[in-house]
Amino acid sequence: MIQRIQSIWLLLAAITIVCLLIVPTIGVAANNGYYTLNGFGLQLEGAKEQVKNIPLLVSIILAGLISFINIFNFRNRKLQIRIASLNIFLILALSFWLSRIINGIQGIKTLDIEPGLLLPLVAIIFTLLAIRGIKQDEKLIRSADRLR
Repeated sequence: MIQRIQSIWLLLAAITIVCLLIVPTIGVAANNGYYTLNGFGLQLEGAKEQVKNIPLLVSIILAGLISFINIFNFRNRKLQIRIASLNIFLILALSFWLSRIINGIQGIKTLDIEPGLLLPLVAIIFTLLAIRGIKQDEKLIRSADRLR
């Protein structure tokens, strides 16, 4: 059911995760140039090619798809909560992975915080709000079953 509030939260979480693909996460000034990190990988400013990180790209798309597909699990609320919790863990792992990529750059001088740095946190908040909505639905259904 698309009209439930948790469906909107899950959709917003999916959109937020997919935005990691285009919004720069962090900028790094190093000895050999300025790097920008987004969902595709590191890009050296001025270079035509970027260092592509295919596993990172696949995991970001997977996290977004999990949130989107979880919208349609409305009949099995317990499974929906488990999948949303798994997605939170995946988003945390992505955040850790992004930090490890930055730590791999040699000769870091400065770090510039870009808007994409907050996107994983926002996606986690949206997913937690969805879990809260799913639990409220479960509570409402259990109370309606008691009345029968």
